[in-house]
Amino acid sequence: MALVVICGQPCSGKSTAAACLSEALRQTEPEPSVRTIDETSFHLSRNQSYVNMTEEKNLRGVLRSEVDRSLSKDSIVLVDSLNSIKGYRYELWCLARAAGIRYCVVHCDVDEQSCRTWNIERRERGEPSYDDNIFEDLVRRFERPDSKNRWDSPLFELWPAKEGIDKSSTAMVDAVTYLTKKVDSKTRDVKILQPTIATQSARGSEANSLYEMDRATQEITNAIVEAQSRALGGPLNGVSLGPGIPTIDISRSVSLPELRRLRRTFIKLAGQTSLSGPPPPSDADSAKRMFVDYLNRELGSG
Repeated sequence: MALVVICGQPCSGKSTAAACLSEALRQTEPEPSVRTIDETSFHLSRNQSYVNMTEEKNLRGVLRSEVDRSLSKDSIVLVDSLNSIKGYRYELWCLARAAGIRYCVVHCDVDEQSCRTWNIERRERGEPSYDDNIFEDLVRRFERPDSKNRWDSPLFELWPAKEGIDKSSTAMVDAVTYLTKKVDSKTRDVKILQPTIATQSARGSEANSLYEMDRATQEITNAIVEAQSRALGGPLNGVSLGPGIPTIDISRSVSLPELRRLRRTFIKLAGQTSLSGPPPPSDADSAKRMFVDYLNRELGSG
């Protein structure tokens, strides 16, 4: 039904705004299905998630993937995170467009000093907070949303430091109205994003790639299990998978739980890598080669 991107400086009241909006939406009739996606959903530490650019990029990839899986025309998804980079907000907007749903941005507009004070107060109370160096870096790199950009529109602005966060505030009421208003052919004040041929093709290609990746990695896992079974616990001199596919270079026994863990990790990493590059391979042989290379690196010869 909708994707809501909540953005703002660190410690600007975003999670409070997300909870308030979620409660307000659930009080409408008929009650919509509302889900909030944030760092705590994945038990991720604030400081660890932003300690360097690699960790931050991984965090965005995890959140984006979860948003992509969660979007539907039957629910409202709230993304409660910094969402501070305009390019990332554009990626989320593209997901909403591909899903053919509503989209909006809620900005918690708070001055830096108030955010800094709130961060210190949270730390003193033993609540989740940012280290000073990480906080200052995030404040410096924050890119304010601009309603002139299609990926920042419509834009609903809250001022938590001046007005607090309340369901009765103008911005909150307007956001709830926008997200729940019934639309027809005459509606002009609510925009339902329409998928393009390109986005539809991309999603179809991605789905096919994920299918091939899943099937190929399962075939290799089965082949390793069968080879170990034939060896009756004895040493393996590699596992051959046929022409064009590298040999799996393992000499020790690998348990099924370990193989399953490696397979899950590989699929997750392949999906995250595709966020900033080409999609996973859409043919089985390429997927197999990638997985074998990954196994050989992880398992080595010991």
